[in-house]
Amino acid sequence: MDKKTLFIKIEQYREEMMTLSKEHGLSSKVVLATSEKLDALIYAYLKRSS
Repeated sequence: MDKKTLFIKIEQYREEMMTLSKEHGLSSKVVLATSEKLDALIYAYLKRSS
């Protein structure tokens, strides 16, 4: 996946996580799962940047 696509997906997951955290709370399973996906995307983005 190229950097631009990664960046777009990062923003999508970030927005999704914010919405879900308002609905379910920060420690809910759905928010934590989204956070893990977001972390993986950020790691992939940073790896491509180095």
